[in-house]
Amino acid sequence: VGKQVSGRCYGYIDKAGWGAGYSEIIKENKLFEQYYREQKIVPEGEFEHFMETLREPLPATFRITGYKRYPDELAWHTNMSRKIIRKSPLLEKFHQFLVSETESGNISRQEAVSMIPPLLLKIEPHHKILDMCAAPGSKTAQLIEMLHSDMDVPFPEGFVIANDVDNKRCYLLVHQAKRLNSPCIMVINHDASNIPRFQVDCDGKKDILFYDRILCDVPCSGDGTMRKNIDVWKKWTTSNSLQLHGLQLRIAVRGVEQLAVGGRMVYSTCSLNPVEDEAVIASLLEKSEGALELADASADLPGLKWMPGITSWKVMTRTGEWYSDWSEVPVSRHTQIRPTMFPPTDREKLKEMKLERCMRILPHHQNTGGFFVAVLVKKAAMPWNRRYPKVEELKRPCLTAATEDAGSADLESASVDPELGECPQEATSGKDGVCGPPPSKKMKLFGFKEDPFVFLAEDDPVFAPIQNFYNLSPSFPKPCVLTRTHEGKKRHLYMVSKELRNVLLNNSERMKVINTGVKVWSRNNDGEQFGCAFRLAQEGIYTLFPYIGARIVNVSVEDIKVLLTQENPYLNKLESDAYAQAKKLEMGSIVLRYQPDQQNPSMPQCPIELCGWRGKTSIRAFVPRNERLHYLRMVGVEVFQSKQGKGPEPAVEGEPVAAVPEDSGEMEVDGGEEEKVAETDTPSHGGADGGDGEKCSPSAGPHPGTQDEAVPS
Repeated sequence: VGKQVSGRCYGYIDKAGWGAGYSEIIKENKLFEQYYREQKIVPEGEFEHFMETLREPLPATFRITGYKRYPDELAWHTNMSRKIIRKSPLLEKFHQFLVSETESGNISRQEAVSMIPPLLLKIEPHHKILDMCAAPGSKTAQLIEMLHSDMDVPFPEGFVIANDVDNKRCYLLVHQAKRLNSPCIMVINHDASNIPRFQVDCDGKKDILFYDRILCDVPCSGDGTMRKNIDVWKKWTTSNSLQLHGLQLRIAVRGVEQLAVGGRMVYSTCSLNPVEDEAVIASLLEKSEGALELADASADLPGLKWMPGITSWKVMTRTGEWYSDWSEVPVSRHTQIRPTMFPPTDREKLKEMKLERCMRILPHHQNTGGFFVAVLVKKAAMPWNRRYPKVEELKRPCLTAATEDAGSADLESASVDPELGECPQEATSGKDGVCGPPPSKKMKLFGFKEDPFVFLAEDDPVFAPIQNFYNLSPSFPKPCVLTRTHEGKKRHLYMVSKELRNVLLNNSERMKVINTGVKVWSRNNDGEQFGCAFRLAQEGIYTLFPYIGARIVNVSVEDIKVLLTQENPYLNKLESDAYAQAKKLEMGSIVLRYQPDQQNPSMPQCPIELCGWRGKTSIRAFVPRNERLHYLRMVGVEVFQSKQGKGPEPAVEGEPVAAVPEDSGEMEVDGGEEEKVAETDTPSHGGADGGDGEKCSPSAGPHPGTQDEAVPS
């Protein structure tokens, strides 16, 4: 049975049961119940149902990659937990499907409510997007998919800069993003509350980079994830929210500073706590002095059930003392409780904020996790940018060529507290009392030093043989090709969009880039004797193919079955048409292309491009294992193998190739050195959607995670 929810189709698998072991865990927390009864976020008469749902395991959900020419039924929901799917022998085939399709980038296993923020951003292909706290990356993947909504455009004008403060989690983010093989994604490693202001070159001038869309999915206490994070039941206290509130507000402030006028920022948490939700939004709106407004998103997701934001809430200490107003808080508590945690006392101002436009998703309404989301639109420059356009004594360069308004020059984090009209806590007064950012420090680069990103000159000698061998179009953007080494032979060539190239070239000293670019060619020294030392890489074939004018073999469905189930089939294994084309080609790298036949709807109705190699007497496909399985499923070959090694044989001669030849297409986080993933002391709790993939943390430390999926299990 299909049901439209949030504008997407959720399919329900009729299978009862949740798995053993859950009954052994005591899911009780009296302080939690007392707190949320008092806050009145749950409609009257529904609180028991709310609590009962929280005690049930979260159903598994997954999302089909939105730009790979699939039907519009993009998100699916089962009534089984991930544990049942993983452990049940009856569901072994389904589990294998989920794992392999996730690894090949065709689906993302992601909690249903986690899919909401990117949808509310209303992404268009030309948008410049910042994901401030991006790891583990499922929302980032959604943003990338939206940029590539038109598969016929290899380089959308827009891009996604995905940031995370945790160096180790950045590599998890890279793994998620690289599944989608986009040239329009860059992963960086900065503290979101102090993310640098980047600059770009515009007609020979240095301009400030303002973003059209910002996703501000902040680290939170995560009590909306109790159905998945069982530990939250025993660890939950109000101190988690009190500790995180300040960080959440600082990140949100930094986000709106970098948002273009007219742009949208979505603020979201997987917490139900108004101290982390409405309190942050109310404080942000108050500081903005009318520069920001809450957008009415009620019509954007018509199937979604949500509760409007509240306008009255209280603050409770860890030991159970309640305060309704800042004036009630004793001085001894002032370091723990701050004025911004309370609702505005000016009733008229509170009404103008329209906090009811915030959206709180309660678990019992649609069998989901708990979530909070608010959509902010920037109407004008932030008041502290207008009020203090220049800080002459700053040592850092003033980027004033392009500004939000005539006098605005928001430098790094040199912002002035709009509430006080003076230096914020993080800032210091320099000589002559000039307000500025913290004392200038050399940017600390934690983790491992990344290999350089080196763009090739248009006359680089590497291009001539490539150009001739593949008959590249004159429109091929040579300046967008980069490598990861200054010296020696180039092992791999990557491509980024020209907009990301602009960002990279103008910010090398102020940003720590973990990864960018999609691999399009890999060195194969054997190829030199055939005219080109670089063979095509499957990861970048959809980016590169529009520019290739030679070395293409058109294949049929039967040819694909042969190529993907046999290691090195002879040329005469191909059908006559493909065989004739292949015979005419010299040895070397080729593209194997399938064109859909609209007169035969039983066959795959989307084009397929595979990288291959034309040998002396044989032909092979260079495709990673999980992608092989994906394409074999598409053409009707059974690929399931039980854990005991017993399972249906493929429908054609030979087995699906388990050992991926030469270029596995596996994660290459930075120049192929997977061992560079470092250990970190950042706290990390069980992910709301995948073990360690969680942004939710009971500490106020660096961003631990949200309801995103980490890696398949």
